[in-house]
Amino acid sequence: MFDSITTKFSGIMRTLSGKGKISEKNVRDAVEEIKEALLDADVNLRVVRRFVNSTLDEALGEKVLQSVNPGQQFTKIVYDKMVTLLGGEESAKLNLKGKDTTSVILLMGLQGSGKTTAAHKLAHLLKKDGRSVMLVAADLVRPAAITQLQVLGEKAGVPVFTIPGEKDPVKVAEAAISKARHDLINTVIIDTSGRMHLDEALMEEIQRVAKASKPDETLFVADAMTGQSAVDIAKEFEEKVGISGVILTKFDSDTRGGAALSLRAVVGKPIKFIGTGEKMEDLEVFHPDRIASRILGMGDVVSLVEKAQEQYDQAEAEKLQKKMEKNTFDLQDYLDQLEKMDNMGSIDKLIDMIPGMSGKVSEDDIDLGELKREKAIIKSMTRFERANYRIIGPSRRKRIANGSGTSVADVNRLLKKFEKTKLLMKKVMTNKKMQSSMLKMFGMNG
Repeated sequence: MFDSITTKFSGIMRTLSGKGKISEKNVRDAVEEIKEALLDADVNLRVVRRFVNSTLDEALGEKVLQSVNPGQQFTKIVYDKMVTLLGGEESAKLNLKGKDTTSVILLMGLQGSGKTTAAHKLAHLLKKDGRSVMLVAADLVRPAAITQLQVLGEKAGVPVFTIPGEKDPVKVAEAAISKARHDLINTVIIDTSGRMHLDEALMEEIQRVAKASKPDETLFVADAMTGQSAVDIAKEFEEKVGISGVILTKFDSDTRGGAALSLRAVVGKPIKFIGTGEKMEDLEVFHPDRIASRILGMGDVVSLVEKAQEQYDQAEAEKLQKKMEKNTFDLQDYLDQLEKMDNMGSIDKLIDMIPGMSGKVSEDDIDLGELKREKAIIKSMTRFERANYRIIGPSRRKRIANGSGTSVADVNRLLKKFEKTKLLMKKVMTNKKMQSSMLKMFGMNG
């Protein structure tokens, strides 16, 4: 995510933070580099000009040039400006009614922006939050759009409302809302039809659906990888229909960042969610401060901890702690940790969240094939073998290798690695300071 701009910003901040004193020339040179980085990232020209001018005005003051840590002061100014550019300190929440009343969310955007996929991801997210959700198939133009939504709805475990043969999306939306109220469903998500390009027919249709459904939220779904095009289209939808916020899809694949860095300033509406992968769980609330931190190469420890806490509840963390204390951590436990890492997201995304690591380490530097082989090897073992790895002699190793489609050398390598892991854990459990830091990662007090 934002690989190029993050690398450039990290370099700029690192250069200045290493100086005991900085001059006006240092500041002007750094701001010029920031301008070039933003322009290379396809950020709107007026947005760049405003960002650069306000940063320069503040950075040239005595508060920075005469401070004890001028590099840190400059970094804070750039960070604060970046947070403001992305939408402010607070993440924008959905404007929904209470759970005893039906709220309506209208999704709109061009064809291929990821509306239908975003609809079921949003349904899953709201369902986790305790809301009852209905998806509405009001895209009556794109072939197989209804079928796709039905498949995704089943995956998310939410009902999908359709009217077979109906050609008017307004009638579908009205009937769906009526049924949701009757069935005491408190959230309706309407998936509207898109087009390959903006046209009057599309706008008129969405205007009619919006007027009939009276949505609490009108979310524009944009493909982050289209950069300034996404911003221009969002502006058009805001003028013709009115939008309350944005869902930015393919955010994890956006290496430049033009759309994310321009939308709020140009359109005046907040980014509320970002699509960070292909899985149903890969829709996240957009936190401007955390994204600003990642862009500047400062990582995002808060999100990393949240992802870890999603995988480990208090009881699981305590159980793991006791196993480590008693040195009874076995291969089944090791497999469980590998599975939990998978559930936290791609290696690239996790690395982006670690301060100072973005752009330095990628999935290419990590042998993902090795991790897959390790899981296959452990799954080919019996429960008794997983619990007692020392009994795995030559004949068992050969059987496990055959069962997992690997080699005896692969099995040997895993067992040696596991022995080293257990040794490391033993050291951790005798180092109270290190132990406390690890447990805090999972929300425990140690």
